[in-house]
Amino acid sequence: MAFDWPPIMRKTLFFLLLGIWIMLVVADEGINVNSSSSSTRPKVVNIGALLTVNSVIGRSVKPAIMAAVDDVNSDTSVLGDTQLNLILHDTNCSGFLGTIEALELMEKNVVAAIGPQSSTIAHVISHVVNELHVPLLSFGATDPTLAALQYPYFIRTTQNDYHQMSAIADIIEYFEWKEVIAIFVDDDYGRNGISSLGDWLAQKRARIAYKAAFTSGSSVNDISEVLTAVNLMESRVYVVHVNPDTGLEIFSIAQKLGMMTSGYVWITTEWLPAILDLSDSLDSNSATLALLQGVLSFRQHTPDSSLKRSFASKWGNIESKETSSFNAYALYAYDSVWLLARALDIFLKSGESITFSSDPRLKETNSSELRFSALHTFNEGPQLLETILSTNFTGLTGEIRFDQDKNLIHPAYDVLNLVGTGFRTIGYWSNHSSLSLDSPEKLYAKPLNSSSDAKRLYSVIWPGETSVKPRGWVFPNNGKPLRIAVPYRHSYTEVVTKDVRSPEGVRGYCFDVFEAAVNLLPYPVPRKYMLYGDGVRNPSYSNLVAAVADNTYDAAVGDVTIITNRTRIVDFTQPYMESGLVIVVPVKKSKTSPWAFLKPFTIEMWLVTGGFFLLVGFVVWILEHRFNHEFRGPPSQQVITILWFSFSTMFFSHRENTVSTLGRFVLLLWLFVVLIINSSYTASLTSILTVQQLSSRIEGIDGMISSNDPIGIQDGSFAHNYLVQELNIAESRIRPLKDTTEYINALRLGPNHGGVAAIVDELPYVELFMTYTKCEFRIVGQEFTKSGWGFAFQRDSPLALDLSTAILQLSENGELQRIRDKWLRSSSCSSQATEIDTNSLSLSSFWGLFLICGIACSISLGIYFCRVLCQYRRFSPDLEESHEVPEPESARRSSRRTLRSTSFKDLIEFYDRKEAEIKEMLKRHKRQVNGHSDSPD
Repeated sequence: MAFDWPPIMRKTLFFLLLGIWIMLVVADEGINVNSSSSSTRPKVVNIGALLTVNSVIGRSVKPAIMAAVDDVNSDTSVLGDTQLNLILHDTNCSGFLGTIEALELMEKNVVAAIGPQSSTIAHVISHVVNELHVPLLSFGATDPTLAALQYPYFIRTTQNDYHQMSAIADIIEYFEWKEVIAIFVDDDYGRNGISSLGDWLAQKRARIAYKAAFTSGSSVNDISEVLTAVNLMESRVYVVHVNPDTGLEIFSIAQKLGMMTSGYVWITTEWLPAILDLSDSLDSNSATLALLQGVLSFRQHTPDSSLKRSFASKWGNIESKETSSFNAYALYAYDSVWLLARALDIFLKSGESITFSSDPRLKETNSSELRFSALHTFNEGPQLLETILSTNFTGLTGEIRFDQDKNLIHPAYDVLNLVGTGFRTIGYWSNHSSLSLDSPEKLYAKPLNSSSDAKRLYSVIWPGETSVKPRGWVFPNNGKPLRIAVPYRHSYTEVVTKDVRSPEGVRGYCFDVFEAAVNLLPYPVPRKYMLYGDGVRNPSYSNLVAAVADNTYDAAVGDVTIITNRTRIVDFTQPYMESGLVIVVPVKKSKTSPWAFLKPFTIEMWLVTGGFFLLVGFVVWILEHRFNHEFRGPPSQQVITILWFSFSTMFFSHRENTVSTLGRFVLLLWLFVVLIINSSYTASLTSILTVQQLSSRIEGIDGMISSNDPIGIQDGSFAHNYLVQELNIAESRIRPLKDTTEYINALRLGPNHGGVAAIVDELPYVELFMTYTKCEFRIVGQEFTKSGWGFAFQRDSPLALDLSTAILQLSENGELQRIRDKWLRSSSCSSQATEIDTNSLSLSSFWGLFLICGIACSISLGIYFCRVLCQYRRFSPDLEESHEVPEPESARRSSRRTLRSTSFKDLIEFYDRKEAEIKEMLKRHKRQVNGHSDSPD
């Protein structure tokens, strides 16, 4: 029988059930989980911790985190009455289990999480905290890619491996190594760290020669196979970037393989100090230390401070610790807790509350047994994240402050060398000062000094207990000798070519230089010579260099010119032969001409010279006519005297003497001019009659560029590209020539008969060519490139540097010159290489002399005529025959002016008189005047 409810009861029951359902829904939504929506401080705030407890890092970090929480809770100046509730989950060093543990931790409504220590787990968990808006403060995840914008809630409270790899690259550069082998664990931590190392090494012109990867937890056999493979390679510089829990196994196997001896270089990242900083591992008799002698390592730099010393003293009182000491990760974990506590204090003081809400997307998974609906979003997570990133304080590890990329400022590392019973600090690295002997905090206040001279470290004890820097590479023990390409030349076989009688199969100057340099090296160089080319024509040297660059050959030994385009793809040794492009043209003997004696001077020069001969003769006649009887006589005789005197000075055979001062002055200057003119004429005439003349219009590089004549080059030479690309010479003008026979025929035919006007080739070849042709051709102009021959090696090959040193030794001890004298004969035409067509001397070369001579003549004539006019003013023709009493002075002056003004003929007659007669007449006139003035009136 059914029970019939009254209507009012049914309504009451309906509303009661509806209210219960609403309460359940509200509870399920998790609104205000902390039972408070007000701005009052909560009594307890949940924070999480994710780490692998049973690990090298975990055993040091767990006590540090717990101690930090206790210190925060006991310090009322930070969070006041609010307490931190630490919820710790063990990730068990597993990406899968770590993800599960992180999800379980997020169910506890934590406001932030400390950890994880693994970069692999951090990648996965970062996606979880991004969705739930929970900041993740990691003290151990150093993978550089975690700094990406993809992970906004990931905060790295330790150093970024991006900076650690920069420090390793600086070490590689400091010791001048070019190749390293990276040994790393094949996960996010290992791969991304080594990728950053490769980027930094590329900036230092170094590289990772090989990446030796193995998985985490690899067996001894797997690690042994990896190390055996790298031991057969050339590089002996190993960078080990692995997890602390498996790293020591590598060195144990390396020692068994003989890889911890002299010549090897081992560099580890911060994982090794993380192990050895735990005092339980540092035993003077420990076999572990014996494995690691000579290893270089890096450790996060933490400045020595009172806070750090205080923490070290408290460490002994921590009951939960498993080790008697701690490593740098413990310091960063401790500071991470304090960073979060200070940020929470600022966050709560600003009036923010702590609330959570369910994600609607997770409600759709209620049917799953994984309870995703229990995960709640931290509503104020973005505000707490910004507060953490803006918090700044000084902790155990120094100043805690983040840059715009969410990395700690002032990244720095200690550079350590394991010797004896522990580490020895040989220097420091920071992004401010690079390698330095001073601690970074001392250098932050100083100006940045990025010069290579400022980089310094203390001496290093390398594996094998040696202080001598390892070379860093050896020839690999894989049975492969060095593959050396040698040009199989068709012409100039003295340089290098095939030799069937030689065990090496090659011979020549270049081969002997290379062998002599290799013999100076302190280590053996297994090598195999391989001919490049067919011997029918010279090979293309650009293609030969490209073959070295693409690993077809390891090196090229021959007459390879060092030019810019080639240095971009290969490394060259020090040049062992200087070289440069020169121009060779045909020459011919000058033909003797009956009028060759006129060629030294131009027509203008002849006319001016002849004119000055006549001018000087006439000037000297004027100056000497009144004084010197040799310049007097009938007019016809005086003309002959002028002509004779003028041209006889050319040979310094004039018989007339000069007696006047002015005449001697003019003659002295003129004889100096004649001396220079005679010397120049003689030298020019001698050159014209003896020098060889060019039969080509090309006299240098400018003439070659401006002409349209064909130009010959050596087949396979770089000269083709140089002429076309650098000098913009039309490619149609270029004629490749195979050997010296084609050189000779082309030059003899000339451009008008199918030959060439000139040949452009390197100086060493041209000198050999001159010797072959007995100076039939000549070099014009100067070398218009400056380069040399060198041996080509693949980029960053250490042999290039060692052989450069050996070549310098050959040059210093004279062996290089002896090898050259053996193979390359010097051309006797070199001294005539600069002879060119001789031009006639022009007036422009002598106008200064003629100007001086003309000025001297003008000045002398001026002085002379002034003197004559003064005499003429005092002379009266009437006084010559009159013996009467002189007239009064006024009458005489009037009469003198009248007479002098009446006849130019009288002036000429006066000039024609001898100087002695004029002087005698003037003396007599003066006595007469004086006698008249003394008589009585």
